[in-house]
Amino acid sequence: MADQLSKVFATLSDPTRRDIVARLSVADATVNELAEPYDVSVQAVSKHLKVLEDSGLVTRTREAQRRPVHLEDKVFDLMTKWIDRYRQQAEQRYQRLDAVLEQMDEDEPTSREGA
Repeated sequence: MADQLSKVFATLSDPTRRDIVARLSVADATVNELAEPYDVSVQAVSKHLKVLEDSGLVTRTREAQRRPVHLEDKVFDLMTKWIDRYRQQAEQRYQRLDAVLEQMDEDEPTSREGA
């Protein structure tokens, strides 16, 4: 069984699922509402939602006869922390490189000194 972070990234590799997540970031929606803009069946959208549910990105609730799909923001915290860790490491490497290049510029004799 893959860890949750791997599941989330695998789930978001599909453009339809990414679009569903984007739409749910605006407001909760039912399966029928989510299926409207796509040229696929409601069942196909339901399968996408099942994958999104399995990864923890969405949950379904019951409000009387309505079953809205809700985007779970805690999963995005997990992704953001993972991405930020590697972004910070990359920034630190670039800062070290900048320092080395700056030192090289300071150590390099100017062309006028040799003339």
